[in-house]
Amino acid sequence: MTHDPRDAERLARAALTRIVEPGDEQAGRALRVHGATGLLALLRDPGGAPLPGTAPRRLAGWRHRARTTAPEADLDHITRLGGRFLVPGDPDWPTQLDDLGDARPLGLWTRGPAALRTWALRSVALVGARACTPYGAHTAADLAAGLSRHGWVVVSGAAYGIDGAAHRGALAAGGATAAVLASGVDTPYPRGHSGLLDRIAQQGLLIGELPPGSHPTPSRFILRNRVIAALTRGTVVVEAQHRSGSLVTARAATRLGRHTMGVPGPVTSALSAGVHELLRGGATLVTDADEIVELVGAIGDLAPARRGPVLPRDLLHPAAAQVLEALPAHPPAPATEIARRAGTTPDDALARLYELHALGHAERDGDGWRLTNSGKPVSNARRGGP
Repeated sequence: MTHDPRDAERLARAALTRIVEPGDEQAGRALRVHGATGLLALLRDPGGAPLPGTAPRRLAGWRHRARTTAPEADLDHITRLGGRFLVPGDPDWPTQLDDLGDARPLGLWTRGPAALRTWALRSVALVGARACTPYGAHTAADLAAGLSRHGWVVVSGAAYGIDGAAHRGALAAGGATAAVLASGVDTPYPRGHSGLLDRIAQQGLLIGELPPGSHPTPSRFILRNRVIAALTRGTVVVEAQHRSGSLVTARAATRLGRHTMGVPGPVTSALSAGVHELLRGGATLVTDADEIVELVGAIGDLAPARRGPVLPRDLLHPAAAQVLEALPAHPPAPATEIARRAGTTPDDALARLYELHALGHAERDGDGWRLTNSGKPVSNARRGGP
């Protein structure tokens, strides 16, 4: 039987996800030099040579963990869950993660039926405060539903608050959503989102750098954010304080050349202060899904023009509108006076007055004309006499 080097590469990378923390650039540099199988062999060798640039204490920790890894068991477990372990070079590996350089994930553990590479090419991150306001939750759900209707994938971190609202908004609209976790994809966190995570695993994708059974830590949440930023075409922040992990995601997106967007909130709200800071720093202000798609989508995906409601007087001919502007509310004025105010002839003014009368804008009052009294119904019947 021919040995497939890809199998050895996958086993080595699966083992390394238990040995080094996500986003460790020293491990990334060593991986680039030695390859996954070579690095694992070096770490499992009790008398192995030191790694240049790696502190002895850190290297000792890696070697200690390397002695107890069982990647075959982890791969069997993820397969039983209906998941996969993706590594660079796989057809479904999202190559935009390569922009992270030495901080690129060693591999990605996933659960769900979707093709990650295809989804990532048309995805937007929606992130924000955990302790969000009702305004923030409503806005996040509405944006997610709108993006889903446009055929975009909503990516977030499955946390309470904005993240959960974004996932639910996409699911409620029958859309696609993916959650990037700071734990193993078989370890629901937060516990209160167990049901939501199960729905995402059935209809979308759960994604994580950590092997099955791993639990989150504060640093893992922060490191997870770089994956959200790199994976998507752009990041939208909905409510964030000045010190917020959501801003870490947005700044990572900026460094990676992705679009960075923010939804404004009340200037008196501390939960929107971080978003406003982001907007002052050059992020794009967005208020609905159309504006997001215009930014991240293809050429021609333009948001509809914004304008107020069309009023009946907006449809008038300019000459009629000019006479309407000259009409008094009270007392009525003769047609000759209205013509003088409108800068037209008495005959033209009179013709326009009858047109305005027919449309309900003007009415006769004795020998004069005035604006229609909105407090009483207006008859379209023409009264005789000029």
